[in-house]
Amino acid sequence: MARLCALMKLREAFNIVPGDVVSFIGAGGKTSTLFALGHELAEAGWRVLATTTARLDPDQVSLMPAVMSTGRGAQAISAALEVGRFVFVRDDRPSHGNGALSPSAISWLLDSVDADVLLIEADGAQGLPFKAPLIHEPMIPPETTLTIPIVSLSVLGKPLNEAHVYNPKAMIERYGFYQDSPVKSPWVAQVLRDEELGLRGVPNKARVMVWLNGLPPTGYFRGRARLIARLILRSPRVYGVAIGSARGSDPVQEVQRSVGALVLAAGMSRRMGQPKVLMPWANGKPIIEHILDQLILAHLDYISVVTGHRAVEVNAIAAKLDIPTVFNADFATGEMLSSVKAGLRAMPEHISAALIVLGDQPRIQPRVIAQVLSTYAESASDIVAPSFNHRRGHPILVDRRLWGEILALPPDRSPRDVINAHADRIAYVNVDTDSVLSDVDTPQEYAQERSRAGL
Repeated sequence: MARLCALMKLREAFNIVPGDVVSFIGAGGKTSTLFALGHELAEAGWRVLATTTARLDPDQVSLMPAVMSTGRGAQAISAALEVGRFVFVRDDRPSHGNGALSPSAISWLLDSVDADVLLIEADGAQGLPFKAPLIHEPMIPPETTLTIPIVSLSVLGKPLNEAHVYNPKAMIERYGFYQDSPVKSPWVAQVLRDEELGLRGVPNKARVMVWLNGLPPTGYFRGRARLIARLILRSPRVYGVAIGSARGSDPVQEVQRSVGALVLAAGMSRRMGQPKVLMPWANGKPIIEHILDQLILAHLDYISVVTGHRAVEVNAIAAKLDIPTVFNADFATGEMLSSVKAGLRAMPEHISAALIVLGDQPRIQPRVIAQVLSTYAESASDIVAPSFNHRRGHPILVDRRLWGEILALPPDRSPRDVINAHADRIAYVNVDTDSVLSDVDTPQEYAQERSRAGL
């Protein structure tokens, strides 16, 4: 089983779907990203409309493959879409000298022109790499379904002043950043996740995918970008953070998203004869506490435990670590599927994927979890699984896009059925430890696992 990991296109990273209205805001590559995404979608056969609600430089408009004015009418614009697949629409009326479309014109486009997607440059930044909006900015249409705040990583280390940053005064007044000091990674994250700055005006129902643009091909910037991404993801408004360069042939290096661990600890342990998750492991701690310790070391964004049999004791252990629990009322008859369903239903909205962790797999290792998370970030796969000697193991990561299929399974089925049905969407991570294959179901297996762990 090969590790299916490759650089991503913008369409995959932003998870663009037909009918999306995409607004680009911020600074440091809005036009180049819109242009690159539009070409990607057009080459895939989509009919792509693009426009602006802000001022766009005439030289930038000239880069568009086809430019039409609203005055030409819906029929002419639709005909141009059929021929060229990618059309930029502007308003040529004298009262709209910058070509920007008004809110009513945006609504007219959506109602009158048969396109698959509408891309909108909804902000201006005078060509600078980083910005805080002025009071009237950005100009995001209410119909927006996906907002993409942008920053160029080239701003890191540059002085915080008007020569390098759009409206630095707002950042200085809000956070106390120092005028002319080098821009730091945490500063970028603070601004981008701030509801009054980087997320100002984003419609409540719109998805938010941040784009860290301008990643150099070499150097240490990727590590700094990951730090910025993890800090941005502290905002539950942000679905993910893409890292890369819009000017690259494969523009996206990785997408950081919030991942929650779902620990299954509800079983009856009939073959063991006693609650296996409560049996002792290292340092006198029960198995379930040891597993939770390993997940904490792996720095997951969220951890929850599904309880059932002996829920009171498991709840007490989780509470010591400030980890929430979910009770599976069907634990006695529902098998693993009922626990997975209970856990998925309770996951916070901002969690993009669930790492399904067996509560009886005590040799779980943070480095293996890190490999799974890294592969999820670097691939467009909906499922990531560790593999040892060509055998699939646990924990398995499942993207939210597949949760609905798991939740719809009848009681006599297993989550494995959904995973196997999407074999082409699995990224396998080859690991050097058989711990991904081992759990504890019988007293003999418990003794073997303790021996392998050196206990």
